[in-house]
Amino acid sequence: MKNLKLFLFAFIAVSATIISMSSCSKNETEIGFDQTLLYGKWQENTLFEVYKADGTGYTWDINDDVTEQEAQPFTWTLEENVLTHIHIMEMGSDIPKRYTVTNLTATTLTYEDDFGKKHTFSKVQ
Repeated sequence: MKNLKLFLFAFIAVSATIISMSSCSKNETEIGFDQTLLYGKWQENTLFEVYKADGTGYTWDINDDVTEQEAQPFTWTLEENVLTHIHIMEMGSDIPKRYTVTNLTATTLTYEDDFGKKHTFSKVQ
């Protein structure tokens, strides 16, 4: 009986240790990306986005007859796999947009919005 109690105590102690260690580990569903890969000019068809190292950027779509000089400025952050743009409007209001990054390499950026619309860009500069 003593051996059974000792075994049960050891089993509980080991189980508690394993559970406490696993709760401190990073969530396996969180995916982090190197934000320095984001710096530069990206293109998806006629849509362009530029990301600068200082957390600013701008976007334009030549299909809408908008040039790079007329581009919409934004600030951006990349935390884990969440890319946030805060578009700076001329009338003083800011419009946040949130995307989930699914791929970021030196040449490819893929993200989707909360409605499931997917964008895949290629780095052009």
